[in-house]
Amino acid sequence: QVQLVQSGGGLVQAGGSLRLSCVASGRTISTYAVSWFRQVPGKDREFVAGLLWRSESSNFGYLADSVRGRFTLSRDNGGNTVHLQMNSLKPEDTAVYYCAAGDRIRSPTVPNGDLYDYWGQGTQVTVSS
Repeated sequence: QVQLVQSGGGLVQAGGSLRLSCVASGRTISTYAVSWFRQVPGKDREFVAGLLWRSESSNFGYLADSVRGRFTLSRDNGGNTVHLQMNSLKPEDTAVYYCAAGDRIRSPTVPNGDLYDYWGQGTQVTVSS
């Protein structure tokens, strides 16, 4: 069983930065793709980013159009920690952010949340205008 624990997030003014982290325990997920989703109350969950890490020199990332150029992904701790660096934040980035992984997911571009087996607890990100 895999547990994902998130940290980071909070309140920031528009244009500011935050970093979210997702740490896996219970079993190594170094070969898994790890994705980030966000959700606003009353709206569908949105796929934000995904990262498949093979080694320091071989990793594959994907960022949704809404965040590309502002958000970046990185991974360390032997692949068991994934970071989502969020820069130039906008009020429309306000949401609860979740990291997720799945036993069968080996691609950074899987937007269907129903396919994921493990989820972080969620982290609130609030961007004020």
